[in-house]
Amino acid sequence: MEYKFTPYSKNVIFLDTEFSTSEPYNGEILSIGLVKLNGDELYLELEYEGPTSDWVKEKILTTLNKKKISRDKAVKVIRRFVGKNRPYIVAHFSPYDFIYLNKLFGTSKPEQIPFKWVPVDFMSIFFAKGMNPETMIPKNKRNIFYKNIGIDVSKFTIHKALDDAKLLREVYIKMTK
Repeated sequence: MEYKFTPYSKNVIFLDTEFSTSEPYNGEILSIGLVKLNGDELYLELEYEGPTSDWVKEKILTTLNKKKISRDKAVKVIRRFVGKNRPYIVAHFSPYDFIYLNKLFGTSKPEQIPFKWVPVDFMSIFFAKGMNPETMIPKNKRNIFYKNIGIDVSKFTIHKALDDAKLLREVYIKMTK
């Protein structure tokens, strides 16, 4: 199976978020990981006191640190990190990440967020290449896809926003060389 593709632009930033529930009307971002193509990275955990799903309690809350920042501060830090070049967001499964990101920025107006308004959904790339999109989900550390492209998944904590964004960057680089 040929995994290669040619990207439209090199102006990309890899994003992963972890959120309190998969119900966007009720949930909030708990953590966000951003990684630039050059490897620069940003990881933030946000203040949140509301309810979380049982899955989040089991899989996400256990990976979080203690230091949290306000949502307003997170928006400022993200804007500073991203800069003015408005990169495309590349996310493993962008619909949730992009909805929650817009929610964090308090807008759905494209000009009010520091990214291009069209997120790149990596699972859709797999689908378009005739691959099962779920191939990329590292359900366990022995996922054959990652072995085939030469990535050691064991160095990443799955469902930790920064690690998921870093893993996505590695996959992207391998597939675009």
